[in-house]
Amino acid sequence: MKIIPITDLNNPQVQAYTNLTELQLRNRLEPAKGLFIAEQPKVIDRALAAHVEPLSFLLEERWLAQMQEEFDFVDRTWGPDVPVFVASEELLTQLTGFRLHRGALAAMKRWSLPSVSEVCKGASLVAVLENVVNHENIGAIVRSAAALNVDAVLVTPSCADPLYRRSVRVSMGTVFQVPWTRIGGDDYHQWPNPSIQELKDLGFTTVAMALRDDSLSLPELARRCALPKDAPEHIGKVALIFGTEGEGLMPRTLRAADYTVKIPMAHHVDSLNVAASSAVAFYAIRAAQGLLVNS
Repeated sequence: MKIIPITDLNNPQVQAYTNLTELQLRNRLEPAKGLFIAEQPKVIDRALAAHVEPLSFLLEERWLAQMQEEFDFVDRTWGPDVPVFVASEELLTQLTGFRLHRGALAAMKRWSLPSVSEVCKGASLVAVLENVVNHENIGAIVRSAAALNVDAVLVTPSCADPLYRRSVRVSMGTVFQVPWTRIGGDDYHQWPNPSIQELKDLGFTTVAMALRDDSLSLPELARRCALPKDAPEHIGKVALIFGTEGEGLMPRTLRAADYTVKIPMAHHVDSLNVAASSAVAFYAIRAAQGLLVNS
């Protein structure tokens, strides 16, 4: 590793880390430069374990010794020239816009996203996130998907970036473990169709999660998933579609899906947060499919 002390906020070498709290700037800067920011050692460890290439690191000097194992791995895998920028706590706070109390930041190289068919190969349960724009929800959903053995996550063209710093942090780095891609790429005209039709062509039953009077209940969907394969009502491969935090799924999506399914609610609660509802649905379907991981 190349240890580089930083004493000047205007040093162009650390441009990737400047203004980390400015959402619009980050959304423009990171994809354009082909990078994203990973925060805290555990997240960085998972990224490195997935062989995501680091471009640089930024940390306080006191964290150098604690991250020596990571730096040795980087040297062996990508060579000794990856820079490690080291600065004082005060300078880092000015540079990033927040106190760097989680140990370290890493600028990492984005990878080319795979096709939907590649991500879904061999899958029996995938999650589709329609226009979910809250980065914490994205991260929480991915973390639940990892914990509950969901095969893949698909995000629609208008969905927030799963590699945004807060999404990565809330996912605890599981965004590097669960296969994911953008269904429809960056063309919002591709969603809901022909993208939903693509899922059907891949053999998925498309399930829109929505509180409608004509919806199946989640327990009923799980019952059908647990039926023998030759049973008339058996549902095999499932694509669960979750809507945006405020308005839910678009009417066009509801019309295009094979089923709408709701989670029964008590005490007149009208709905769950999308991250909470996804975890409930993941557990129910994976339990019915017999594919929960045994502790």
